Amino acid sequence: MKKYIIKFKTVEKSPKPVTFKFSVYSGIGGFITIAILSFLTKNLQIPLIMAPFGASYVLAFGVPDSPLAQPRNIVGGHLISTFIGLCCFWLFGNEWYTLSLGVGLAISIMLLTKTTHPPAGADPIVVILGACHWDFLLNPVLSGSAIIAIVALLFNNINPYRKYPKYWR
Repeated sequence: MKKYIIKFKTVEKSPKPVTFKFSVYSGIGGFITIAILSFLTKNLQIPLIMAPFGASYVLAFGVPDSPLAQPRNIVGGHLISTFIGLCCFWLFGNEWYTLSLGVGLAISIMLLTKTTHPPAGADPIVVILGACHWDFLLNPVLSGSAIIAIVALLFNNINPYRKYPKYWR
């Protein structure tokens, strides 16, 4: 037990904070992306937004070098997790164990496919509690996450000090 408790003690410090300029630039990237998705959703009357995308913006613009923020992770993670959530919902309904199964499977499959994207871990919860249909996979998940990745590619590379993505596979 003592060995376990000792693990909670650390000597490491939090990473160095980012600059004000980096912070503002990242915020602008998130602002532009949600503005585009909101505008398209309203004017095309096609759902392109879901709550977990907010956290995807944080990764794509706030920590663009992170393996979890890469385009394959954004799109692949959301697709895989939503698909798993839909399968669980349509097989087992909206039950406490369905939520658990959906999130657990989503984590495992994202890790195995190298598409880990933490915001996507919420997707099974969204689709199960929302009783979503299969078309949710296309809109907002595929179309919305693809737009996030495209805006992140374009916007992050405008800045001469950023290179995005770090890798494609």
